[in-house]
Amino acid sequence: MPIDPARALAAAPLTGDISWTAKDVHLYHLGIGAGVPATDPGELRYTLRSRLHVLPSFATVAGSGAPGVIRALSMPGVDVDLAHVLHAGQALTVHRPVPVEGSARATSRITAVYDKGRAAVLVLRTDVADGDGPLWSDEAHVHVRGEGGFGGERGPGTRLKAPTGEPERVVERAIREDQALLYRLSGDDNPLHADPEFARAAGFERPVLHGLCTYGMTLKAVVDTLLGGDVTRVRSYSTRFAGVVYPGETLRVRMWRAEDGVRVTVSAVERDEAPVLTDTVVHHS
Repeated sequence: MPIDPARALAAAPLTGDISWTAKDVHLYHLGIGAGVPATDPGELRYTLRSRLHVLPSFATVAGSGAPGVIRALSMPGVDVDLAHVLHAGQALTVHRPVPVEGSARATSRITAVYDKGRAAVLVLRTDVADGDGPLWSDEAHVHVRGEGGFGGERGPGTRLKAPTGEPERVVERAIREDQALLYRLSGDDNPLHADPEFARAAGFERPVLHGLCTYGMTLKAVVDTLLGGDVTRVRSYSTRFAGVVYPGETLRVRMWRAEDGVRVTVSAVERDEAPVLTDTVVHHS
């Protein structure tokens, strides 16, 4: 069996040191579309060293190592074809603001293996701490086609009730043709996002944008429009990846204020509002 749930869950945590610099933060911000317009004061806080604030979603690439969806495939008990893997969801909890530069210890483990029938879903949790204590925790949900049916737990229902009424804000974000090529410089070099032949083998007409790039673009839209540009107000951020995005498309981001934070949906304008992100919540102070 390519996935051995018992072995994956019993495996010792994978630990390692990570570090990042202001240059890494700048590159990440540019990779998610920051800096347009280049002289806008709101954009300079993402691109100018003297004003730099770190968008919390940078945590998903800090250290420039393999993203969670790839790290999960290297864990004991997991041996699957990358072409059968999709990023199903992501959750991030920020314990304190991410520093512009830093070094920390990251500890990752498989915390769940769910049987979805035709597919399996792995949950990889990573906790990151520095000398002053916890910095952030994140969970990557990894969908592996063709690896279900092993008789395991299906897992909890994670679907949220759709937001109702008119959204408070609706913004559109254009995606550059080379957005995936720029974003992958932050560490995710999965060929699905750059190699046309690999993308076709995986069932897509052409390379797709990284889900975590869309994830970052969406958080930036929420921070910039509803949180006054204050990245330190973000406490947690979770989403389900409902569909792919192709470079060159336009994202439509709808936002509702709710008791539990900001509810968000994201769709692809050019494909008749095809869903991109659903079950999305930004908790904030």
